[in-house]
Amino acid sequence: MIKYFIYTLFFLFQTTNAKAQLSYIDSLLQELENSKHDTIKIDLLTALSQYYSDSKPDSSVYFAEQRVTLTRKLNLKLEEVDASVFVAYGSVNVGNYPLALEYLLNALKIAENPESEKTAWHLSKDLTPRKARLVGLAAVHLQLGNVYRSIGNIEQQLHHLKQCEKISTEIEDMSLLSFAHIQLGLTYLSQGKQDSALFFELRALEHKANDYTNKYRGKILNTIGLIYFNKGNYRLSRQYLSEAIQESQGQNNLQSLAEAYLYFSSLLSKTGDSDSSLWYARKGLHIFQSTGSLYGLKDAYTTLSEVFKVRNNLDSAFVYQGLAMVAKDSMTNTEKVKRFQNIGFNEQLRLLELQEEKIKTQNKIRTYSLLAGIAVFMLITFLLFRNNRHRKKANELLNKQKREIEQQKKNVEQTLVELKATQSQLIQSEKMASLGELTAGIAHEIQNPLNFVNNFSEVSTELVDEMNTELDKGNTADAKQIAQDLKQNLEKINHHGKRAGDIVKGMLQHSSSGSGKKELTNINKLADEYLRLAYHGLRAKDKSFNATMKTDFDETIGNISIIPQDIGRVILNLINNAFYAAPLPPQGGFLDPDYKHNPTVWVSTKKVGDKVFISVRDNGQGIPQKILDKIFQPFFTTKPTGQGTGLGLSLAYDIVTKGHGGQLTVETEQGIGTTFIIQLPTQQLL
Repeated sequence: MIKYFIYTLFFLFQTTNAKAQLSYIDSLLQELENSKHDTIKIDLLTALSQYYSDSKPDSSVYFAEQRVTLTRKLNLKLEEVDASVFVAYGSVNVGNYPLALEYLLNALKIAENPESEKTAWHLSKDLTPRKARLVGLAAVHLQLGNVYRSIGNIEQQLHHLKQCEKISTEIEDMSLLSFAHIQLGLTYLSQGKQDSALFFELRALEHKANDYTNKYRGKILNTIGLIYFNKGNYRLSRQYLSEAIQESQGQNNLQSLAEAYLYFSSLLSKTGDSDSSLWYARKGLHIFQSTGSLYGLKDAYTTLSEVFKVRNNLDSAFVYQGLAMVAKDSMTNTEKVKRFQNIGFNEQLRLLELQEEKIKTQNKIRTYSLLAGIAVFMLITFLLFRNNRHRKKANELLNKQKREIEQQKKNVEQTLVELKATQSQLIQSEKMASLGELTAGIAHEIQNPLNFVNNFSEVSTELVDEMNTELDKGNTADAKQIAQDLKQNLEKINHHGKRAGDIVKGMLQHSSSGSGKKELTNINKLADEYLRLAYHGLRAKDKSFNATMKTDFDETIGNISIIPQDIGRVILNLINNAFYAAPLPPQGGFLDPDYKHNPTVWVSTKKVGDKVFISVRDNGQGIPQKILDKIFQPFFTTKPTGQGTGLGLSLAYDIVTKGHGGQLTVETEQGIGTTFIIQLPTQQLL
């Protein structure tokens, strides 16, 4: 059975090569799938979350959350604390501070309560329930310090790190004490206190020399090298950073290794070796891209921007500066801020409840004291007077706290109003993006009739010259024949001119904001128009794009009463998503008849009983089941940063369900494709 140590969060099992690691993980996953016992599953999930804690933080969080669920099921309170610390550690690495804080505050309640020791039956032999609880409490304080460091709250960070140092010293846990000193050094470094930072990092280095693992020795050496860099001692900085790179490579600590590469890049840039500086910066970026750490990506992009500035490559410097800003924004988006504020508010309420319980307990004690001293009248009078005085102070304190809570509620409500305003702006941006895609399609649609108008105009000009020539010669018969041809050309010009006008009128009608009122609309024509507009819009942006479009329209539907602009946006969004999801063809080229998986999008309509169905299907890889429940949530997207807002499907769902009383559903199969189905009720038919 895996030993129960909270600080095993910071230790990964090492193997001699990549094949051995993969074999080890495959073995754990196979055992987890086949195991029938929850306690064994907990141990396997612990090992998996440990293994991925630094290399793949998202995976570490995934396995740790499963472990939390099982510990709650078995009422293993101290084991739940350990699992919650794993969740928090991985969440901080990917920038999800609200999730980390949520788990840590819950773990803090458990670890502060001695009653949790009664549930400690899944422990290693060298741990007593009390020591296990204190180890967990110290680890929670350590991770709370890490969270508050990430959001810039230095006061709270130092408070929790000092608590971790105090508890670790009491129970003589040198590993946790070392991690506390590492974080204290980083805190003072962020405040520009170089000497204090160096003091704590050297102490951490001393503790780790006596520990059973040197996994984070590279992290300490990184910080010491950075301190000497800031102090201008480039020789010692180079010495410590070189040792940090070797140590991190030996321990396979990707996080520390990537940081060492970035620090070393800055040092080389400062000392004039710009080529080597660029090489190390790119290696650091590659590692952070593989781990998915937003915090690391931000630092890597910033370092590359500075390197390119030194090399006088301002275009590249500007690009990486922009990427750094995007990474930073992703770490502090409004939804995370809102969750963080809510959690902080709930914590304040919890502290207030504890204070109220404390006051109630004090009142009970005073009451018992009065009853015990009833024989002495003067003593009773004194005690009653004192009790009334304290009660008045307690009520004043409660009233003051209530007023503070009311003010906090008002602040939270104002924040929610601002967040809703921001959401409305994002929704409008999404609508304008759809309008831009329509414009590209309209340009292509109108080009064909314009070509006819231009061609027939040129031919007609030549015919006029020929007719004048024949009239000058007196050949009236030939002149009349030419005039007849000229008349036919003018009729064609008129025909195609009207066609272009109809296209512009129809397309602008669909793409405009409109009155928001329902109109009789041919749904088949609307779906066909937006299919062509989506295709040509994508072709306008990328000439290499190509795909097969297939339609199957039920001609018995007729016109239905809808808001055409809104339903048009829904169809356009679903078709654009389908084109995005459709698979890329092999190197043989697009539309290879011998290739079964050419990118294809099907659009169909059908009337079944009292309902009308509009289906958009692609032959992509399908939607993974683990994210299927999230696709209609606002701001959720699987597209790379900058390529999607995550509002398209959310808006489409609201338009269909709230605006038209219908349903928007999805059917998907891995490796086969995805189908989105719009269902409109029978009262829409007219």
